[in-house]
Amino acid sequence: MNPARRPAPPSAAADTDRVDPAVWRTAVTVIVGALAVVFDTTIVSVALNDLHTELNAPLSTIQWVSAGYLLAMFVTIPVAGWAQAKFGGKRLWIAALGVFLLGSLLCAVAWNITSLIVFRVVQGIGGGVMMPLMMTLVMQAAGGRNIGKVIATISLPAALGPILGPVLGGLILHVADWRWLFLVNVPFCVGGAWLALRNLPADPPRGTSRLDVVGFLLVSPGVAAIIYGLSQTEGEAGFASARVLGPLLGGLALVAAFVVWALRRPSGAALIDLRLFRNGPTASASALGFLTGAALYGAMLLMPLYWQQVRGEDALGAGLLLIPQGVGALLSRTIAGRAMDRYGPRVVAVIGFTVCCAGTVPFAFATDDTANAILLTALFVRGLGLGAATIPLAGAAYTGLSTAQIPDASIVTRVAQQVGGSVGTAVLAVVLQHTAAGAHTPAERAEGFDQAFWWAVAFTAVAVPLCLLLPGRAKEGPPTSVEPVPDTRPGSEPAART
Repeated sequence: MNPARRPAPPSAAADTDRVDPAVWRTAVTVIVGALAVVFDTTIVSVALNDLHTELNAPLSTIQWVSAGYLLAMFVTIPVAGWAQAKFGGKRLWIAALGVFLLGSLLCAVAWNITSLIVFRVVQGIGGGVMMPLMMTLVMQAAGGRNIGKVIATISLPAALGPILGPVLGGLILHVADWRWLFLVNVPFCVGGAWLALRNLPADPPRGTSRLDVVGFLLVSPGVAAIIYGLSQTEGEAGFASARVLGPLLGGLALVAAFVVWALRRPSGAALIDLRLFRNGPTASASALGFLTGAALYGAMLLMPLYWQQVRGEDALGAGLLLIPQGVGALLSRTIAGRAMDRYGPRVVAVIGFTVCCAGTVPFAFATDDTANAILLTALFVRGLGLGAATIPLAGAAYTGLSTAQIPDASIVTRVAQQVGGSVGTAVLAVVLQHTAAGAHTPAERAEGFDQAFWWAVAFTAVAVPLCLLLPGRAKEGPPTSVEPVPDTRPGSEPAART
């Protein structure tokens, strides 16, 4: 037998599947800090009803506690890549944790709904840098190997958030007031910063890229205006009112101007590198990320309110009843990561979104006396689908990209998800405001929630056919999802942003 044709020994094959311990150290370090961001979103979701009562503000205003946070994250996400090149990943991560900690402390001392929304924006600024940077740091450390396993691990906060966040929020509200919802972030921020000082490798600033100020001034207020316009569609005039059309059309004009500006800029010079959308997997993963954000964050607005306003649960009860969704998401992530490495993103995403859609449908038929067993089972199924769907999106987004393009891809996909979350939250809040207006009994309120949940079902259903655009099973070869191609940005050294 020709020695050159002999199969590799089992130990060699095992080594190719082993993740470098340095990658795990980086992953654990960023996960601790990221838990503060994820928990903060889900903790606040169970407090919206309490804030509605204690701060004496309508739901259309209260939803900005979540939507404003998501929008602020969007505004800062596009500058994460530039900031990493300018200051270095380690310094930027610690600084972003500090901003998030400051925002949390300010939220804890907010005196009215306006100040709370403003301080939530401060939180969102720090979180907006942290979320894409978390993915970038770990993906660059992994070098494109074992993408499914790595993503399943670093996306752990997104799985733990729906499990622990609502329960933790309910417990806090049961024994204290809403201000403690933000003070709980302190140990995560402090612990995350300490781990970052110890474990993250020193990476001095590299590259000569400049911040696209014009692009920032076009796209950030543009998207904010669109979300604000959507949130103003209450009342009989609806979309025909000036307070809706004004910001909506203005925002669309600014976004269109940014598209023209970005496409005329040299490759990599725009705030958001729209040329990445020429890469099919990145484009389809971004579109699906938008719908995932709308379905996830929008439903996180509806579900706690349903249990509280229709079923009469308090914040703790609502949090406990949401546990099955988080458990389902946690259980499916590891399986989805392995399946993606073996079968490719397409199959896993189709199954994930289909299951998520099926798990949301029962809430669109729920009444004020639907058996809890039915709804809890539906939540578990929905969680299984969400957990499976998010893994292939993160992996597919980096297919065919160079190491230097990873920060841009992280930004594009995270922007899509945050904008989708903001749109989903605003739209479902407005739908619920319309459908539940004038409802006085639990049965009447349940009918309003049913219509709002159908919108959440639609967000998820549209994603299923789009999953067919994701890459299929990888061809035989090295287990990598990142192809080394040169960085062609003017003024940049090779791998200037790694």
